[in-house]
Order: sequence, then structure tokens, then C-alpha cells
Amino acid sequence: MSIAQLGNSYAFPHPTHALVEPNGLLAFGGDLCAERLRVAYHEGIFPWFSPDELPLWWSPDPRAVLIPGELHTGRTLRRFIRKLPYQITVNYAFDQVIYGCAQRQEGTWIGSDVQQGYQALHQEGLAHSIEVWYDCQLVGGLYGVNVGTLFCGESMFSKMENASKCAFVAFYHHFLHHGGQLLDCQVLNHHTKSLGAKNIPRKEFLQHLYLCREQSLQAGCWAAQMLDL
Repeated sequence: MSIAQLGNSYAFPHPTHALVEPNGLLAFGGDLCAERLRVAYHEGIFPWFSPDELPLWWSPDPRAVLIPGELHTGRTLRRFIRKLPYQITVNYAFDQVIYGCAQRQEGTWIGSDVQQGYQALHQEGLAHSIEVWYDCQLVGGLYGVNVGTLFCGESMFSKMENASKCAFVAFYHHFLHHGGQLLDCQVLNHHTKSLGAKNIPRKEFLQHLYLCREQSLQAGCWAAQMLDL
């Protein structure tokens, strides 16, 4: 089975047309303008590719998610949070967070075109960041895309102990408090699995997505603010 090449249209093939191997590869080409990214996330699709490649678009099966009520914080992390040395904010420094994610070895796919695309999406109020500060210095954070009452996490980074985990936990509670229904972690890894994420079939994920994208978060969720843990 071949995959679709995207042209000037922002339309994507249905996620069920994605390849089995490599898992979830759906299309290639196009650009990373804000409108194309918006359409992709609205359909359960995300980009991931190396800087020397054309954009590749994915919708894997299964899909990694964190369901409300299933966040796991181990004893060591709970003890760390009780002594929390950090300040945590939302939408204070989006550009710095995505740059921080790009500096990780695993974040080398986040080239300048990717950063510019998500920065444009942030300007439209659809991409958001959580920041972790220590002594007025940014030491961790995460960013992702909001689709109704679903949040699609893209990447996170940490320069100090548990910084990205603290960002994730603080955001989880903030998101649910404002009516969030599901956190999309895309592909399960050790970090997200340790926080309670699990795989569900793509069909089930899409059912959640179609419901969430018709709903809205409570006002004030994405206003620049301090977060509590």
C-alpha cells in the first residue's frame, strides 16, 4: 500500500488508511503552516520527521493516551512535589519551551520549520506551553495542541530533577479542572507510561477525538498564569 502525497490542499486521508509498517505512516509532503497543522490535529494526525526529510504525517494504532483519573505519581515523585522547588506557569514562554524541547537528543526532529509552524499555531491560540522555573530560569516544560477538550502533547524537556514530570502533573490537574477529557500522548514511551499513559486502539481514540473536538474547555484555561500542584 502506498501513502498519499499532500499537495496544496489541506485535506488528509482518513487515519485508517495509515500503514501498518511503519506503524501509522499516513502521508508525506505539504508544509507546516498553522492551517495544515490545525486540520491534522482535528483529524487525529500529527507530523514527525527528520530535518532532511519531507514532512511525514502519522496516525498510529494503537494510540497512547492518559485517561482522567489514571494519572500515576509514584512515592518518590509525590515526595518531591510536596517539597516543590519550582514555579510552574502556562503560556508564559512558548518559544523558549519548544526551543528547549528541540535541544534534547530525542527532539532533533524539531527543526526551525517545525518551531515556526507551532509558534504560528500558538499565536492562533491552539498550541500551548507549560513552563517550569527555578530561580527565574526555565528548567523544563512541555508543549502541545488543544482540540476541544482533548490535549495532544508534543514534546517535553527537563534540565533539572523531575522538572518535566512536575510540568505534566500540574498541567494534568489544571486541564481537568477546566473540563479537559483526554490527554493524547501519541506513542507510548517509558516517561509517559510511568505517569499512567496506556495504549488504546486507534478506532477508540478517534471516537474520543470526535466527541472532544465538539466540546469546549472552561474559560481561562489558557490564560497566562501560575499553576499549583
